[in-house]
Amino acid sequence: MATNRIAHTVWEGDLLKGSGTVTFDSSGIPSQSVSWPSRAEQANGKTSPEELIAGAHSSCFSMALSHGLAGAGTPPTRLETKAEVTFQPGEGITGIHLSVRGEVPGLDEEGFAAAAEEAKKNCPVSQALSGTTITLSAELA
Repeated sequence: MATNRIAHTVWEGDLLKGSGTVTFDSSGIPSQSVSWPSRAEQANGKTSPEELIAGAHSSCFSMALSHGLAGAGTPPTRLETKAEVTFQPGEGITGIHLSVRGEVPGLDEEGFAAAAEEAKKNCPVSQALSGTTITLSAELA
């Protein structure tokens, strides 16, 4: 069964001086403020589309890796994934770097790196972002 998740943004003003609020309709998590300075300069307590993508990508990748490891008979004890989305004003999103550190009993570094590469390839968010260069570093704790 397909699911839909919904968020919406209300923006007021022009790009450089305006600001907006992202509301997460599906989950009801707290709304977040966005602005051009928070996107292109310092966050200053506000989020950005790139940070939201990073959250989506790191969580999706972690789920895909956990599923793949468990399916191979080596379920993880813990996975810590960071997604770093690079935004260059005037160019857009220029790359995403995933880094994962895992605790996986019975698995060596090579096996973990291979599982992480497979998760990167099969994660639905990675697939949706396939027009962007996605790099990966993986290590066992």
